Amino acid sequence: MKLFVSATSVFVRKVRVVVRERGLAARIEEISRLPVEAAPDLVAANPLSQLPALIDDDGVCWTDSGLISAWLATQGQGPRLLPDYGTDDYWRVRRVETAGAGLNEMMAKIVYENRRPEPERSPFWLERWEANLKRAFAVADEMCPDANVFDMGTLTLGVAATFCDFRMTHLDWRAIAPRIAALQEVLERRQSFIDTYPK
Repeated sequence: MKLFVSATSVFVRKVRVVVRERGLAARIEEISRLPVEAAPDLVAANPLSQLPALIDDDGVCWTDSGLISAWLATQGQGPRLLPDYGTDDYWRVRRVETAGAGLNEMMAKIVYENRRPEPERSPFWLERWEANLKRAFAVADEMCPDANVFDMGTLTLGVAATFCDFRMTHLDWRAIAPRIAALQEVLERRQSFIDTYPK
């Protein structure tokens, strides 16, 4: 299998953690790409030229970190990341995962806006998105399980927390989300998190 990656992408990191937790690293070739360059092999896997993108052993292309992670969670061996479909536990995990994914999406908007030349940036949207992010951290914190829980939901929250440290150093999210802070501290000691730390 081939996985198109970037060492700094929060969406890619989620998938790379799942790969390692499910014991799939030896079966997957990681290929670094910059989406802005629209490399032909990445575009063939994902016409949107977005990361991550996965080509499985049958040549099927998978896009979107949530979909790729859910499929990879059914492959290999390792911790069970998603409970049985339709159960209360399944929907609980998916709700937490979606809260984490929302944090990631909001931070990505802020990062991309800040990459525009300063005269072209929108102070209105940056202020609004940061306010959204703070509210979302507070709500996600209320949903956050104990730090010893490891599943697709907590995995996604942990990845989001570290991305905020990496890209938004001015934001004191720990004061807003102490449960997520405790979870992040535990998760970042796992080998899968150590191996995929953004750099």
